[in-house]
Amino acid sequence: MSSGTSPVAVSVVDYGLGNLRSVTRGLERAGAEVTLTDDPADLDTADGIVLPGVGAFSEGMDNAGPFRSALTDAAAEGRPLFGICLGMQMLLTSSEEADHVGQGDVEGLDLVPGRNVRFDVGQTVPHMGWNELHVEREHPIVDGIDGGTSETSRANEAGGSVDGEYAYFVHSYYARPDDESAVVATTDYGVDFPSIVASEAGNVFGTQFHPEKSGETGLKILRNFVDYCRR
Repeated sequence: MSSGTSPVAVSVVDYGLGNLRSVTRGLERAGAEVTLTDDPADLDTADGIVLPGVGAFSEGMDNAGPFRSALTDAAAEGRPLFGICLGMQMLLTSSEEADHVGQGDVEGLDLVPGRNVRFDVGQTVPHMGWNELHVEREHPIVDGIDGGTSETSRANEAGGSVDGEYAYFVHSYYARPDDESAVVATTDYGVDFPSIVASEAGNVFGTQFHPEKSGETGLKILRNFVDYCRR
C-alpha cells in the first residue's frame, strides 16, 4: 500500500459489466490514480482494487472468471478489495438469482461467506432510488473524513460520518452473510438488509449502493477507500 501523501494506485476491474466511467471519475475525485484493466496481471501492482458491477450474478461470475485467482490472492495478501453493487454480491459464496433464472448453482468469490437472496414477494423490485444508511459497527470505509485515523478519533465518530446519510440503490437481491459481524451498515426496505459488508480480516468489503452515484455521501465512501489503501 502507499504511504503518506504518495499517490494511491487503484485498479478498476473491467470484466464487461458495470458503470466504469462513473466509478473511475469518482475514484479520481477521491484522490486515486486509476487504471481501468481487463488484465488480471495488472492487479499485482495495485494498492487497492475495485470490483464494480451491474447485472446478473451468474453473468458477472462468468465474465470475471479470469480474475478469480488474482482477486482471491490480493485479498489473502491483505490488500483492499472493494465490491460495488453486483461486485459486492460477487464477494459472497452464492446467490439465489442463479436459481431463480434456472441457471443452477454459481460459485461466488466466497471472500465474505454468505448468500444473496431476493427481496420478499410483495416488495417492489428492483429497490431503486435513495435510501438511508445505518452504520452498525466501525470500519474504515465508514470513518469520518476529517476525524483523523487514530483509535480515539474513530471512537468519537459515533458510527462514522455516513451514518444516517442517503445513498443510491438499484438492486433486486441483497447479501445475507453467514456471520452477522460481516454487516457494517444496514438499510430498511421492508427488511433491514446489509448495505455495507466486510470480511473478517476487514480488507475485503462492499457496498450494495453505488457510491459513484451517491453525491457527497458516496464521495466520502470513496475517499475512505483511498485513505484505507494508504495504510
